[in-house]
Amino acid sequence: MSPTSLPDDRTFKRRLMGIAITLFLTYLTVALPLPILTVFVTQHLGLSNSLGGLSVGIAFLSTIFTRPYFGSFADKHGARYTLGWGMLLYVSGCLVCLMAVVPSLSSLQAYSVLLAGRLIIGVGESMAMVGGVAWGLAMAGPQRSGRVLGWVGMALYGAFAVGSPLGVWIDGQAGFAGVMLVSAVMPVVGFILTRFIRKDVPVPHSERPSLFAVLPSIWKPGTAVMLQGIGFAAIGAFIAPLFIANHWQHVGLGLSVFGIGFVISRLLFSHLPDRIGGFKVAYISLMVEALGQYVLWAASNQWLALVGALLTGLGCSMIFPSMGLEVVKRVPAHLRGTAMGGFSAFQDLAYGLTGPLIGLVVGGFGYSFSFLIGGIAATLGLAMVLAAAKEPERGKVKSAGKAG
Repeated sequence: MSPTSLPDDRTFKRRLMGIAITLFLTYLTVALPLPILTVFVTQHLGLSNSLGGLSVGIAFLSTIFTRPYFGSFADKHGARYTLGWGMLLYVSGCLVCLMAVVPSLSSLQAYSVLLAGRLIIGVGESMAMVGGVAWGLAMAGPQRSGRVLGWVGMALYGAFAVGSPLGVWIDGQAGFAGVMLVSAVMPVVGFILTRFIRKDVPVPHSERPSLFAVLPSIWKPGTAVMLQGIGFAAIGAFIAPLFIANHWQHVGLGLSVFGIGFVISRLLFSHLPDRIGGFKVAYISLMVEALGQYVLWAASNQWLALVGALLTGLGCSMIFPSMGLEVVKRVPAHLRGTAMGGFSAFQDLAYGLTGPLIGLVVGGFGYSFSFLIGGIAATLGLAMVLAAAKEPERGKVKSAGKAG
């Protein structure tokens, strides 16, 4: 889309809002079961904490290998088309997960079915998120890219804020099966909504280099996002078990407070990366996230734990869009889907590995230990942001053809 054909600001905001609402609804597929997966595996299936963490992380692991591909897929076939296929996979994965409650299955058989469904959900997330982001970026142009990334992230973590306590409540009323049924309905509602948003922008036809060609432009910002993601993944997998182990009330509130902090930060500061630069915003954000993780590690009661979750949400919020903006600046328009797909895979790596790896050690050190690891990772992320900021143009991808 040429600059002259970009929508005016009011039209852009309306369309972006439609995409954000769509992604909010569809991402409830991820958020609703998240706080109960580890509990379902450990308490209902009687399996280990590590396997519980794997049930959370395996969906993110599947995105590591597929999101870069679907970034290129969106560049070639269209963002809206990619988003639609992601929604279909969301529904399919939820229905497979639903089969894990079949009484005739053994614990290991039920767990295997659950993992298969989670893998499908991960692929669906890969397509849906890349499609949604690419759709917004195509409408935005380079001057509004930061707003797109900010609003998309706010939609996703808004889904966490709403979905986590809602998932716990549905589980109490209708069990794990009820959670998965509601999760399957949400992408259908989102798909219907996309029919009312402006059709996809034209797909530019030009030569596209592979992900390896854009890797020099994305690996340092991507590594910073990966280190940030460890703290988020620790909250997703272990804050509910932490509350249960300590006999604290409001088990679903930890993820909800995290999501609230995330959304507040996006509402107040989403303009800052475009205004002052992504590196400055990411550096401050990582400091706040690290503080939140250390508070969670040291928390002696649920109120301190909630403060830590809130600080983590406030800190995590702006890191992805800040670093994503720096990535967008370094690639031509027709490669943004490819670049963002590869960039997002760094975050997926953290989400996929944190649960099962930390699950191996929390049995001996306690669930709070996972947040010490998250704090150390965020601290290391500060160094990576500084390293990326020193070479902002190195590895910039040259256009392999004219963007359409």
